[in-house]
Amino acid sequence: MHRFLLALSLVLLSYFCHSHEVQAADQRPNILWIIAEDMGPELGCYGTPEVKTPTLDQLAEKGMLFQNAFTVTPVCSTSRSSFMTGMYAMAIDAQNHRSHRDGTNPLPDGVRVITDWFRPAGYTTANIKNLTNDKKLAKFYKGTGKTDWNFTYPQGKQPFDLKDWDELKQHQPFYAQINFSETHRGGAWNTSHEHIGSQADPAKVEIPPYYPDHAVTRGVWAQYLNAVMAVDKKVAFILDLLKRDKLDKNTIVVFLGDHGRAMPRGKQWPYDSGLHIPLIIYWPEGNADLPAPEHYQRGQKSEQLISSIDLSATSLAVAGITKPKKMQGQVFLGAQAEPPREYLFGGRDRGDETVFHIRTVRDKQYRYLRNKYPERPFLQINRYKEKSYPIIGLLRDLHRRGELTGPPLKLMADTRPEEELYDLDQDPWETNNLADSPAHQQTKQRLASALNTWMEEIDDKGRTPEDPSIPEFWDERAIRVYSENLKNRPQDWFLRDAALGPYKIEKKKDD
Repeated sequence: MHRFLLALSLVLLSYFCHSHEVQAADQRPNILWIIAEDMGPELGCYGTPEVKTPTLDQLAEKGMLFQNAFTVTPVCSTSRSSFMTGMYAMAIDAQNHRSHRDGTNPLPDGVRVITDWFRPAGYTTANIKNLTNDKKLAKFYKGTGKTDWNFTYPQGKQPFDLKDWDELKQHQPFYAQINFSETHRGGAWNTSHEHIGSQADPAKVEIPPYYPDHAVTRGVWAQYLNAVMAVDKKVAFILDLLKRDKLDKNTIVVFLGDHGRAMPRGKQWPYDSGLHIPLIIYWPEGNADLPAPEHYQRGQKSEQLISSIDLSATSLAVAGITKPKKMQGQVFLGAQAEPPREYLFGGRDRGDETVFHIRTVRDKQYRYLRNKYPERPFLQINRYKEKSYPIIGLLRDLHRRGELTGPPLKLMADTRPEEELYDLDQDPWETNNLADSPAHQQTKQRLASALNTWMEEIDDKGRTPEDPSIPEFWDERAIRVYSENLKNRPQDWFLRDAALGPYKIEKKKDD
């Protein structure tokens, strides 16, 4: 009898302990990253004219809007290699776009994809592709499942556990992400206007001064804003799913772009235009078991400098997971929060077949850039962009006619400056290079010194050029993929390209 009672006591103790553990686990927050591809901060809540983003604007009002969030690099594979590890791409030899796809570049010891930090802590991980079983709705409401990393994930293993939304509620707590491609050039961009109500008016959009003020420029920009509005509609669908599944009270929602906008001098260029992203963090309301963390200010706009790699460290921290020792991202919310950054660092290296080496540092007022190959033109050949960016076609056509002046003409120069410095308060479009200004030499030297220190501290792998055979491979591939299209298309192709959406310029009969 004594043994029976002892055994029964142990069973009951085990049951109650297990119940307590599950309850504790259930009280930990779910974390959902909604990632828009190739999107800058062109939302209503950031003050962009002609874009209507009511869902994201309301999310920002109820959550926290970050005004100064930037990626490490301005193209998908390098940027995602950074924020999915919490490491600078240059520190893990992932700085060249579409590199190391042959299985020869594992992550260094002590570095993991963040899902592999979440899982040992009891989190289920997901990269959502399937949002609904309704076949008609699923044509639009879906995720891309994008990963696109420049390192080797362990063979035989998967970085995510799930891909279907309907499985999430049964697997809490979870870290999940969903990627939307409307703002990435391609079919989703070209047709985004078909999925929204009111479309952007090209005559009313605000275009950067380094583009010619032309119907093509305005049309492409308006279609980009239409794509942003399509993303907003998808975010509304996601938020409705959270409410439907009773996940809205215990799920932290993070909305971000994977890097800046897909435009000339944007994507693949480490100016603000290529690195600046939207960042909205919504902490659930009305849940006493999930109080907002330190430094979270609901309904406020933060000016704090945030690097995309900080999202990795912070997401782990708010889940109660200690930041890994090697992680270079900094925690900016909660009890583990670190001092705010004074500087943000970034750069670019090879993008497809196009080889540059640029490093940059930014504080709250200035951006400094250092160009290793100033002898190479700004519009050095990149066949993907030559095919996909009508504004580049317009620039080349107007330059051939001798009709370019001012900042647009600078984009056609045969060389670039070795150093660039921009006062972002006075010159937000970064068109007035102050690197040679006597009044700004102290600022330039301060930023240059900070950049040198950072490159040494992270052991920047981009300082060693790739084997020449690698860019040669990508050059041959680009020729194979794009040369026929580039050779056979009409000279005025940019007037009617699909990227203009409904704003194509019809050819006149007498042309």
